[in-house]
Amino acid sequence: MKVFITGATGFIGSALVTELLSHGHQVLGLTRSENGAAALAAAGAEPYRGSLEDLEGLRKGAAQADAVVHLAFNHDFSTYAQNCEDDRRVIAALGAALAGSQRPLIVTSGTGMGAAEPGKPATEEGRPMSSAMIPRAASEEAADALVAAGGNASVVRLPQVHDTRKQGLVSPAIQLALEKRLSAYVGEGAGRWAAAHISDVAPLYRLALEHAQPGARWHAVAEEGVTMRAMAEAIGRRLSLPVKSLTPEEAPAHFGWLAMFAALDMPASSQITRRKLGWNPTGPGLIADLDRLELPGVG
Repeated sequence: MKVFITGATGFIGSALVTELLSHGHQVLGLTRSENGAAALAAAGAEPYRGSLEDLEGLRKGAAQADAVVHLAFNHDFSTYAQNCEDDRRVIAALGAALAGSQRPLIVTSGTGMGAAEPGKPATEEGRPMSSAMIPRAASEEAADALVAAGGNASVVRLPQVHDTRKQGLVSPAIQLALEKRLSAYVGEGAGRWAAAHISDVAPLYRLALEHAQPGARWHAVAEEGVTMRAMAEAIGRRLSLPVKSLTPEEAPAHFGWLAMFAALDMPASSQITRRKLGWNPTGPGLIADLDRLELPGVG
């Protein structure tokens, strides 16, 4: 397949480009910069100059492909709600280019978009959240709208995707720990975040493309839930910083915008994904990567 990828030069996108090319697929990668175009060409992909703001350009890119993976997202949390609605429009534009065919579109979401009973992991078949409750659910609603119109859209839900350089929402917590010389967690630190290594996430996207099922939700989860305390202790251990529990009232002053996530319990299961797609994650765990964390000045 020739696959059009948004976010092709990002953390996950770069890994996916390599994964697809190594399995005989072609890649048309969206990039807005000369450096990005050069990186894609060096990897063996075809660069496509454009941006998420240019909906017509996105439609033209998608029209050239046999399949689309939408990875790009604006993670500026100061405009979070607007970013989510913008993503709804991007997905609609990509879907419009594929209308009338069964060419697959993979939309990216988060494991937190699956409703679950308190204390239990979210599953692929749980009721999806509404954007009226969580703005990020707009992406899944856009995918569902395409399916309702006869399109072949499905969703990959991401946990904290990590290696020794990047760790999803854990990365800004690491930067805060460095700035404040303290690695913190909230209360008992019992909140759990699902996680997966980047080397496992890229193959899942490929499998989701090769076995595309309209309306499917896939969970890229290797570890159902790593506790906030375990993460904070690993960060403190690696950076030689003290580790401290904060009260819910103290959390905003330390975590800033990240406080909205710091105490959440967000475990998620991938049993259905593993069974249906034959996905078998084998990469290092999140704590193992935090113990080997790579940062400038950290030996």
